[in-house]
Amino acid sequence: MVESVSSTASSSAMASSRQSIAEDFDTFLSILTTQLKNQNPLDPMDTNQFTQQLVQFTGVEQQLKTNEYLEAMMLSSQNQINSQAVNYVGQTVVASGATTDLIDGKATWIYKVAEASEDVTVTIKDQSGNVVYSQETSMKAGTDQIVWDGTTNSGAVLTSGKYTITIDARDADGKAIDVTTKMKGVVESVDVSGTEPYLIVNGLRLPLSSITEIGNTESTDDAAA
Repeated sequence: MVESVSSTASSSAMASSRQSIAEDFDTFLSILTTQLKNQNPLDPMDTNQFTQQLVQFTGVEQQLKTNEYLEAMMLSSQNQINSQAVNYVGQTVVASGATTDLIDGKATWIYKVAEASEDVTVTIKDQSGNVVYSQETSMKAGTDQIVWDGTTNSGAVLTSGKYTITIDARDADGKAIDVTTKMKGVVESVDVSGTEPYLIVNGLRLPLSSITEIGNTESTDDAAA
């Protein structure tokens, strides 16, 4: 499903800019014509001044042409980006971010930890900021994933909703280790109504620039449950 496949907003903005320049161009032409009609035959317009105005006249015309070429290039580039984004529908993507959906009792996050740690706290919160799950664990250096089955610390089983994960890893001296968190999901639709396409993944709007991987990522079944 594609929510919009037009570049109406961009076209409108550029058309407005072109119209403004065109109006200035017409005003300049009108003033120059009036000067020529009303000049004193015995004291005509200074040649240098007339030449300068003609140069300005040509400059405005060139600016209009340049803007038209730039507009065509921008629209072509935007259409290519939008077409690329539409092709992501139905694809599994990985994007920067820590929030994802719990769907059918499964939420998946991908993380990258800079170095191995024996002191790691995984915390999962609901949309209201309440902690629903936490676990003390260890992690190896590198990229892996956490799959949560929706079971809370109290034993309740959740089946849906948006949840945010935080991973706090510490070294032997208690110093924080860098951990990058991403989310994974299937692109449901694409919104190309703005200047940058947004992919709708698990109900979340993700800018195309936040996508880091496309295609199925093999599961390592490192469950947090």
